[in-house]
Amino acid sequence: QVRLAESGGGLVQPGGSLRLSCAASGSIFSINVMGWYRQTPGQQRELVATITSGGIANYADSVKGRFTIARDNAKNTVYLQMNSLKPEDTAVYHCKIDFPSAPSANSWGQGTQVIVSS
Repeated sequence: QVRLAESGGGLVQPGGSLRLSCAASGSIFSINVMGWYRQTPGQQRELVATITSGGIANYADSVKGRFTIARDNAKNTVYLQMNSLKPEDTAVYHCKIDFPSAPSANSWGQGTQVIVSS
């Protein structure tokens, strides 16, 4: 079983920055993909960014150039640096870990709220 613990959400003004963290614990296969997704009320959860254990990153078009995803494999932790935040970035941000060799072990975090408002 894998557990994900997110932190770093909060209230920030437009144009500001936040850094989210997600630490994974439990039975973690070395080959995995960690990522961030976000969801607003009444909407489907959408991909924000993912990063493979080899360091290959992928971003949604809406956050390219503003958000940066990074990971520390030794700590099984993924980070999301969010700059130039906009009100439309307001959402609950969820961490996810995927195991290509064991998809049944894929896990979600409970989420952390990000509010961008003046």
